[in-house]
Amino acid sequence: MEWLELISAREAEVLAAIRGHQSNAQIAARLHLSIRTVESHVASLLRKAGVPDRRSLAALAEEPVSGLPVFPTSFVGREEERTAVAAALGVARLVSLVGSGGMGKTRLAVEVAADQDAVFVDLVPVRAGGVGQAVAQALGVVERPPGTPTDAVVERLRSDRALLLLDNCEHVIGEVGELVARILRLCPQVRILATSRERLAVPGERLVEVPSLGASAPQLFLERATGVVSDVAAVERLCAALDGMPLAIELVAARTASLGVDGIEAALDDLLRLISGGRGPDQRHHSLQDVISWSLDLLDDEERLLFRRLGVFVGSFDLPAAAALSPELSVGAVADLIGRLADRSLIVYRERWSLLETVRAVAAHELELSGEDLIPRYVRWAADLAADTAADTAGGKAADAAAGFTSVADDLRNALTYTTPDSYRLAKSLAHLSFVHGQIVAARNHYVRAAELNPDRAAEDLQSAADVALISADEVAFGLLLEASDRAVGTARAVALASAVIAATRFSMSFAEPVPRERLIGLLTEATALADPRDERCVAVLAMARAWASGENPLDPDLELSRNAVAAARRTGDVALVLGALDALGTALANAGHLRQAHRLSDERLRLAATASRSDPAVAAELVDLFHVASTSAIAAGDLPAAAMIAARDTEAGTHPAIVAPRLIRLYGLTGRFDEALEQADILWDGWLCAATYGVESELSSLRGHWPSSAAAIVAMVHGLRGDGPAYEEWRVRARRIAHVDNPADSLSLAAPAAFVDARIAVHTGRYDDARALVDAALAPFPEKWWSPYAHAAGAELAVVAGLPDAVECIAAAEAAAVENQWAAACLTRAKARHTGDQQLMAEAVAQWDRIGAAFERTVQW
Repeated sequence: MEWLELISAREAEVLAAIRGHQSNAQIAARLHLSIRTVESHVASLLRKAGVPDRRSLAALAEEPVSGLPVFPTSFVGREEERTAVAAALGVARLVSLVGSGGMGKTRLAVEVAADQDAVFVDLVPVRAGGVGQAVAQALGVVERPPGTPTDAVVERLRSDRALLLLDNCEHVIGEVGELVARILRLCPQVRILATSRERLAVPGERLVEVPSLGASAPQLFLERATGVVSDVAAVERLCAALDGMPLAIELVAARTASLGVDGIEAALDDLLRLISGGRGPDQRHHSLQDVISWSLDLLDDEERLLFRRLGVFVGSFDLPAAAALSPELSVGAVADLIGRLADRSLIVYRERWSLLETVRAVAAHELELSGEDLIPRYVRWAADLAADTAADTAGGKAADAAAGFTSVADDLRNALTYTTPDSYRLAKSLAHLSFVHGQIVAARNHYVRAAELNPDRAAEDLQSAADVALISADEVAFGLLLEASDRAVGTARAVALASAVIAATRFSMSFAEPVPRERLIGLLTEATALADPRDERCVAVLAMARAWASGENPLDPDLELSRNAVAAARRTGDVALVLGALDALGTALANAGHLRQAHRLSDERLRLAATASRSDPAVAAELVDLFHVASTSAIAAGDLPAAAMIAARDTEAGTHPAIVAPRLIRLYGLTGRFDEALEQADILWDGWLCAATYGVESELSSLRGHWPSSAAAIVAMVHGLRGDGPAYEEWRVRARRIAHVDNPADSLSLAAPAAFVDARIAVHTGRYDDARALVDAALAPFPEKWWSPYAHAAGAELAVVAGLPDAVECIAAAEAAAVENQWAAACLTRAKARHTGDQQLMAEAVAQWDRIGAAFERTVQW
């Protein structure tokens, strides 16, 4: 159900209630929402699911997100362990089934989860760095830049009650542990059942040992035997010799038709004697490997050849993939051999062929013993397949390419761990595929890997890696660009250096520490000396760098230099460059107080973005930035209807909910949609805590900046307007925490919003004891202009209602705010009406509130 990727956490709660056949009124009461808000969520779900009514939606909701494996055989024994697991899940949110390989941990876990709303995640093919992606894929969610797959998983599970079954964790134990710890912290209703050969070592983990099968082992043997078995005592001896390991028992029982129990027992005894004193400390692992190796003795030379070659795949494979590793065999011959191996239960088919992990380990060991080097063929196959899949993506076969990439991604990533002449080709194609499928972190890493593999193209690939990093405003882009400059010469080096300057200034909000201005000026000077004035692209990038680096503080580009940058960018015809230059100009205009002009410029960027290619990482980075700036500039100009339209496009674009939340909070708070503002508040706070907790490792990088503090202040305002004093004070504190200040006046991003909120609450509550101080704070000349009109207008109105003697002067001081901001204009009109008692002015104020959709404010007429 791909549409589930598009729903929000709140919509997921509503969907679950619809599945329980609750009415809108019941849902509203349960979730503490207004009925109108529930109706809006239901309408959104119907649209996203593409169904006409609630009945169809409820039917879709009954479908499982990710089904459990279905086994064709009965489940034998384990009553004690099954009871223990169920009991553990009743008291602990994390239960780990631990035991050696082949003991049936997976089967036991699936049996326990069979009657629950469970999501199954097979980690066998997953390699380091891929756990979050694997879980996201099982849940049917995709990465929403600038968030990681893990962020998408947490968002999906935040209000879910699912049981997450993580199978075969041992080879990525550390990564699984980090993910599990985060889910347990942020998703309070989710339980996790894990299988592993060792514990996850996460606080709160409850362990259940999965030992040998014990007394039920003979029963398992008898149920799996393919021939007639009458000697139960011999079966008991066989099971004891196999240490009661379910997988070994099943493999051996499958041979009873050809060898009989006596023949199996004799052969197994001989084989066990041959491997006594073998490798490793765990004798049970020797028994399992020996059983499989003994099964291999029944294969002919071609069957054994193909079997060991298939051990190179870490995921599933199809016939062309298997044939690519055996070019000396015809495709028909490979197909025949695969069929024979399947008949012997050595490979299984579930939409694609695969080997059980323990069997694959034996195949890989056989391949190692053979001395055959399959890696060049394996990497060549992966490179060819990745290139073909990338071509399908670009050629309009997006759906087929997406399905194809998902099925082979594990092997493509695994192949890239090797170095062969085809590795560079694979790295470039895999980087592109990861990017177009929303795997931002993976794409960046693959571009870096490409740079390592081909020094001649390193500068270009590192530039691409930096472009991808800037999609999430990640400060690692600065280092990548400097590294790119080290690998480049001449004009290319100049472009890389200038781009590093732009990254360090324009995206400084997400840097843990700002880059010293002296260093930036030095980089810019070096870039200027290397630049070729005949290269239009180089000239444009340098012009943009000069504009951004011109101010004493980051995010303070010079207005005239920004105009020059726009003109230079337009001459190149490069959409990404033009979008970036227009951002510099818009920021400069806003900083100069020209908020309406900045808003109009954002509209131009939005129109230009509609023509841009989403497959270019540089363009993608601009689009992510554009929605933030467009929303901010619309709010700054008081154009709330435009901000609402931008928010709708932003949400549909798949931006991470924690990044969208501050924009929605500001919109909903100013338009009086208070329920919806508070729905977004927790998303904002959890996202900020995550970014603050995980530091530079979090892909919610931009949330580490101070800019969300204004949204936190608006949450405080909503609580204050509703009369919830404790929540009002709590969110004022949170706003200061996000801004990293004790006094809001010390924060560039929080000073004006905090002054606005304080004045606004004083007007609404009629508490005028400190009106003088609040008015003075609200009418201050704020360095940051985005919120100044709101503060100035609210301060003027407070001066009027508090009866301050200089109220007329305060209104005059706020007049400039009304020119640049429609909300401020309406507020100031109301202040004048209240001061003079002019009812016609009050009616005009109401009309102004109506025009911008400020529902709460238009009811306040006093």
